[in-house]
Amino acid sequence: MAEESVTELLHRVREGDGNAVNTLMPLVYTELRRLAHSYLGGAGRDRTLQATALVNEAYIKLVESEARNIQNRTHFFALAARIMRQILIDYARAKCAQKRGGGAEKVELREEVVSLDQDATQVLAIHEALERLAQEDAMKARLIEMRFFGGMTADECAAATGLTPAQVYRELRLAQAWLRKELSA
Repeated sequence: MAEESVTELLHRVREGDGNAVNTLMPLVYTELRRLAHSYLGGAGRDRTLQATALVNEAYIKLVESEARNIQNRTHFFALAARIMRQILIDYARAKCAQKRGGGAEKVELREEVVSLDQDATQVLAIHEALERLAQEDAMKARLIEMRFFGGMTADECAAATGLTPAQVYRELRLAQAWLRKELSA
């Protein structure tokens, strides 16, 4: 996917071109679906939230509420990561509310996001830990969100935040250590 074409379409969306929204979706759909698929634990798992539904809901929210402020492809996927994370959190909360049971359990931060149908409490624990991290260091929380929920590379995170890739790696290592300690407590 060409950075220029996505960025140009986003510029047209900001200017109110309704056709640009329809042209943008096919360009970003495959990447959004790949991200959603990885969030939901891969193929073959029995789950009620499907990757297609996650992509569609995230895309609608992006276009309806955020499209006029999106600057480029990197910014688009950073916002998509945040929106998908919020959709997953809302879904996990609903799953936990249905179950209404169980005590707290230890969770582990992994490259892939946990399967929501089986690990909704873990998704919520990670979310709560990220909220606490954001209070201490918003940049570290944002980098974790982009990397683990957005599937963005260190270079993409650097472009979205204005940090160098080396700074991104360092901040991510510190954030991961903080989260591991927080989640194992």
